[in-house]
Amino acid sequence: MKKIDTKNAPGAIGPYSQGFVVGSAVYTSGQLPVDPATGEMPAGIAAQAEQSCKNVIAILEAAGSSAEKVFKTTCFLADMGDFAAFNEVYAKYFTGCPARSCVAVKTLPKNALCEIEAAAEA
Repeated sequence: MKKIDTKNAPGAIGPYSQGFVVGSAVYTSGQLPVDPATGEMPAGIAAQAEQSCKNVIAILEAAGSSAEKVFKTTCFLADMGDFAAFNEVYAKYFTGCPARSCVAVKTLPKNALCEIEAAAEA
């Protein structure tokens, strides 16, 4: 196993890693929409979805992978009413239409509106 650590995505806010390469697969931790340069979150679901996608892709790239190699994502929304707006942004980044679960949760860390995790071919 190889731990992934990149400054191009937010650092872990708890006892976990940004991701791991295990065999021929990359697994990312859930990525909140935190800008790694500022530590801030943008306002609104579209901007937050955009930042979460960018954070996932930064971790994948640090592991030698890419969005095109993603085969599974799990998406968490604070409000399922944001589903259509979230999908519009998500579809720009994950063009291969990986398998996906998308669930509404009561609350996300830092009161984020979304969080995305991914599994990809290394």
